[in-house]
Amino acid sequence: MYTSPDELSSTFVSLDISGQIKLNVWFQANQSWESIFAQPADPCTPPATCGPFTVCNGITRPFCNCMESFSQKSRGDWELDDRTGGCIRNTPLDCTRNKNTPSSTDIFHPIAHVTLPYSPKSIDDATTQSKCEETCHNSCSCTAYSYNNSRCSVWHGDLLSVNLNDGIDNTSEDVLYIRLAAKDLQSLREKKRKSSIGVVIAASIISFGLLMLMLFFAIWRNKFKWCSAPLYGGQDSGGIIAFRYSDLGHATKNFSEKLGAGGFGAVYKGVLSDTTTIAVKRLDGARQGEKQFRAEVSSIGLIQHINLVKLIGFCCEGDNRLLVYEHMSNGSLDGHLFKSNAAVLNWNTRYQIALGVARGLSYLHQSCHECIIHCDIKPENILLDASFVPKVADFGMAAFVGRDFSRVLTTFRGTAGYLAPEWLSGVAITPKIDVYGFGMVLLEIISGKRNSSQVYTSSNYHVEFFPVQAISKLHEGDVRSLVDPKLHGDFNLEEAERVCKVACWCIQDNEFDRPPMGEVVRVLEGLQVLDMPPMPRLLAAITECSDAASM
Repeated sequence: MYTSPDELSSTFVSLDISGQIKLNVWFQANQSWESIFAQPADPCTPPATCGPFTVCNGITRPFCNCMESFSQKSRGDWELDDRTGGCIRNTPLDCTRNKNTPSSTDIFHPIAHVTLPYSPKSIDDATTQSKCEETCHNSCSCTAYSYNNSRCSVWHGDLLSVNLNDGIDNTSEDVLYIRLAAKDLQSLREKKRKSSIGVVIAASIISFGLLMLMLFFAIWRNKFKWCSAPLYGGQDSGGIIAFRYSDLGHATKNFSEKLGAGGFGAVYKGVLSDTTTIAVKRLDGARQGEKQFRAEVSSIGLIQHINLVKLIGFCCEGDNRLLVYEHMSNGSLDGHLFKSNAAVLNWNTRYQIALGVARGLSYLHQSCHECIIHCDIKPENILLDASFVPKVADFGMAAFVGRDFSRVLTTFRGTAGYLAPEWLSGVAITPKIDVYGFGMVLLEIISGKRNSSQVYTSSNYHVEFFPVQAISKLHEGDVRSLVDPKLHGDFNLEEAERVCKVACWCIQDNEFDRPPMGEVVRVLEGLQVLDMPPMPRLLAAITECSDAASM
């Protein structure tokens, strides 16, 4: 120790137990020694500063802390700032207590954003995180592992020099998984639960205050008018996102890449900021667009099924009505069945598409809170993802039937060629109208062409209606001649007969003769057998008219 020239204070240099060289100054006013310089500046830089099973954070005081489920080995030493003894486990590992037991109940707890300990052992055979964890779990001496950039590292024995990311000198993003006894898991949960109570109370108070502030702001700034009435009848959104119009304009490059168009508007391709590819339907017409908008959000906005297109979100800003869906890279079914330049769908893909659509419709009819009738089943409304998994889409015409009712009276809707006969009679509809449309789609999947086609001869032309031919050939036992010739005979005849029989039952005149979609699924899965369907009276009348016209 020596006295400085100005004789106002005394200083001395020391080598701290942490490994830092410190310059200490005596402040007369405070009657205490204060450290005014240290090298290295970060106390976590020297190796093993805090001892085993600790985490060092140079910007907090104290900078040494025990890992979760560990306690100070010597409290007296820690009080004297000697933390080199580190920490010890609160609960012995199961692997340690039961060395003869082939399995262990130990768990792994993550510590994020840390510099990994010294002397790791690389495990080249562990190519996934689960394999890396299993490798460590199977060794009683293994105390931690880390899996980063497809590289597995494990540690045996004490863990030294684990430093937390302070955002300055240490910017590590690694995660260390430390081995703990299963009993410690419950302790961690209780600790988090207790600490969460205060957070929840504080967050609730703050949220309430913010809600009041936002409500006041919304009333004050009423010139921005969003949806004029609730979209969900008082229910929540089920996780879908309310987009701003400007965000969708940016995602679609100002609606420049058009995927297609329907009766209510055009569909554009877009990419969100997280690189998710989307399809944005921009609805036209204030009244009809609003009606379709509400129908779609109220139906698929609240349900999830692998065979129903996923609604990601919507925009309801001013007069703009937009719906945001997951993008289907293979487009709609009609493009693969009817376009001459499209690649031919093999039979197995066609069969799986038929089964997937049946499952989606069965879910709509039988598994939702309310029965949802799609009302417009056709190939254009069946989308295909990258693996050709079918997704029923376009719920703008959907109708809802409460579980206490069997049918609903609604306005005429749908597409010619897929309309059930009861639409023409004006009676209340049931889910069987979807069954009829599905039957027509099945026949087009079989033939690879539209059900109705014009055939020209040298003298005149006539219209061929494939469903008439299909049920006639089915009765004759000649289903093979009905299958798309582009398959060149490469199909499963038993499956073709099954699909044809299902289709002909689905297009029966009387709705009571058509099977429910749940039964259709069981038949297509091979779990149930249908009898031979009769010739529908409407098809018989078409046949007679066709015969008379050709005479």
